[in-house]
Amino acid sequence: MLNRPPAASNPERADSERQVARPEEIANETTGMALHDELRAWKVLTLNPGTAALIATIREEIRRSGPISFARFMEHALYHPEHGYYSSGRAAPGRHGDYFTNVSVGPAFGQMFAWQFVEIWKNMGAESDFALVEQGAHHGDLARDFLQALREEAPALFAVLRYEIVEPSRRLQDRQRKTLAEFHDKVGWHESLDALKPFDGVHFSNELFDALPFHLISAGGAIASPWMERCVAIDGDEFVLTEQPMADSALLAQAAKLPLRPAGYQTEINLAALQLMRDLSPKVRRGYVITVDYGFSRTRFYEEERRTGTMQIRAQHRLLESPFEGIGQSDITAHVEWTSLVEEAEAFGLALGGFTDQHHFLTGILAAFPEFAKNASPQTRRAWQTLLHPEMLGRSFQVLALSKGMDGSPPLRGFKFARDPRAALELR
Repeated sequence: MLNRPPAASNPERADSERQVARPEEIANETTGMALHDELRAWKVLTLNPGTAALIATIREEIRRSGPISFARFMEHALYHPEHGYYSSGRAAPGRHGDYFTNVSVGPAFGQMFAWQFVEIWKNMGAESDFALVEQGAHHGDLARDFLQALREEAPALFAVLRYEIVEPSRRLQDRQRKTLAEFHDKVGWHESLDALKPFDGVHFSNELFDALPFHLISAGGAIASPWMERCVAIDGDEFVLTEQPMADSALLAQAAKLPLRPAGYQTEINLAALQLMRDLSPKVRRGYVITVDYGFSRTRFYEEERRTGTMQIRAQHRLLESPFEGIGQSDITAHVEWTSLVEEAEAFGLALGGFTDQHHFLTGILAAFPEFAKNASPQTRRAWQTLLHPEMLGRSFQVLALSKGMDGSPPLRGFKFARDPRAALELR
């Protein structure tokens, strides 16, 4: 049982490499997130074309096979084994990096979620074999925050816990091992979900789904041809976007759910997110899938006013105008379309356990454990303010929980102040 405020295991040491962000820096960046429809209204950065070897690889594939989907372009730009923005280890959150995350605030985010994991473990009967699986662990900072909090505040859970990280990049695995050296006997690694055995416990991700490769589509403005796919081609030595008829049956099926939009309207469909949910469901024998990310319900995602979609290209805490700037050196993301994600999860055996914004979720955690708020240090309180404040991170992010085999269990306390999740997600 958590019974005192987290000690944070010397937060100054733990966060020395993390470069904890100041509240005003977080506020500036979340303001930029809200302006993705008006890129030129914010601070726009221009970079060089990017990593030469990676650009050559993409060009060669296009010359050999013709235009590629934007999702395929993203696979190269973000996940190429040697040169991709993420898999190369070049991705840099924090003050001196490219973007802020909840983890940039310090250990408070991980500590608060640790309390939620304790509740889940108890609701599952305090099992003697409990897995906490993280996917998209980046440098391992959040895993360290979880493990430190559980070791100090919930030793009974810590004693039976297995921490499993799904990470295909060997370079990132090495970085995570360094970060988690003190927990080497608790942590295991898997190169893919396929390699992970079914488990009882929690699968957790923080800003994973927004970074999965997505397809770009544009409206044709006619009933006979309502949507076209925007693919990546070459014009001379330059990358360009070109419209192609949709050939992927899964893409066609998702596009058929969308309303008609005027010609020129651009948006995204993330088939990789749906596939991940299909792959993940059979791995959870009993427990929860919990993900934190930013996004919209389907109706809001495809609003007519959102004419340029939600794609963002970011480097050095600035937005880039084109995905063809800083290839391999910049982040490419799109908001999560939550409604389709949950529909896919339910179709493959998961149940909706809760959905709300981060402000309400973390407020529910604090309300469930008032002793932590009472005894928290000024440093921890400042971190909470950044995580909860609607003008900082509180309304920018949402928390989704999906469950399996938890029928009859009480709702998770993090959702105490949440509205009806099915209504929020426009689900029947």
